[in-house]
Amino acid sequence: MDSLVDFSANPSFPEGIPTHPLEIINYKLLLANVKPEVERLWHACKTLGFNLSSSVSVESTDGLPDSLSEHGIQPEEVFEIGSQSLRNLPFEEKLKFLHDANAGQSFGYKPPGANLTNASGGVDTVEWWNIAKDDVRSYPEVTYRTYATPINDAMDKLKGFVDKSESVSRTLLKILNDKLCLPEGFLESCHAPTELSMSEVTLIRNPGVEEAPTFSEEQLAIGAHTDFGSISLLHNILGGLQVLPPSTKEWIYIKPLDGHIVCNLGDALAVFSGGILRSNLHRVIPQPGPQIHWDRWTLVYFFRPHGTCEMRALVESEDVKEAVRESTNPFPHGISAIEWFQRRTKYFHKDENISAAESWKQAKGTEHGEF
Repeated sequence: MDSLVDFSANPSFPEGIPTHPLEIINYKLLLANVKPEVERLWHACKTLGFNLSSSVSVESTDGLPDSLSEHGIQPEEVFEIGSQSLRNLPFEEKLKFLHDANAGQSFGYKPPGANLTNASGGVDTVEWWNIAKDDVRSYPEVTYRTYATPINDAMDKLKGFVDKSESVSRTLLKILNDKLCLPEGFLESCHAPTELSMSEVTLIRNPGVEEAPTFSEEQLAIGAHTDFGSISLLHNILGGLQVLPPSTKEWIYIKPLDGHIVCNLGDALAVFSGGILRSNLHRVIPQPGPQIHWDRWTLVYFFRPHGTCEMRALVESEDVKEAVRESTNPFPHGISAIEWFQRRTKYFHKDENISAAESWKQAKGTEHGEF
């Protein structure tokens, strides 16, 4: 069944399943620079790297909006684009826009089973579209590539989603810049809006099944990973997202909450901050309980540094410099954000010419205990 056909009929997240609590951050209070709320965000970013943003609003000329409905991010409209481009489009048509994973390019269509989920050769069960921010903003001019008709027809809606997601991401970035004691605007300069980046909108569908399978590590929807960029803004309807909390060996669910965005920090901020900020391991498994029968739809905005930005610890901050001195992990230098992204994208892809174990190793990010 399709959760987008009748959203109100979606089964609730099952009772009795342990879930990991996330900090619920009021975005309106962040915009107003309310110190206790800023400190709660800062704590979440240093511990798990995940938090939930509620009352997500974008500042306007009229002042601060009062409710969620005024934030300008309308995931329902973009979910519908996913329905048209994933559920309704013939598979053969989608394959015309296949992403070039061997070149480390993510933009385009990724079919189920194309990506590794572990070092043993397990593959994913999801399909998705990755739509480049720069293609959305330059449309009808092509920056990276073309897309299927349902996506092209919805570029105005995608542009609105990208613009509001960028605004939220840059608000968070400014707060983290100040808390890291970096020079004013320094993190912003690593995400120059006028430069090309690998930032993208991702629409993901994990199909429901009639009978719930016995779960094994070979049946992951998306394998364990840290995100490749700086900030991920996640909208999802059904369960399946799990995190591995620090210093534990037990995966635990994140329960979706209506009207909230899951905000996750990626590799870039972990590296830029010298490890002060945390990019946490997470994965997606089949939907829990009765939700398994329903398609799981996910919408993510991946906010990333501009492509030529160097991935390095920003020792212009004394706090970051001290964190690097105390760290036992070497930090990268001399590699650009686009090179980091392309390496991880290429080796997450299942390639018959390289062993799964070697490919999984080459795809490593900050989750491997070393940079």
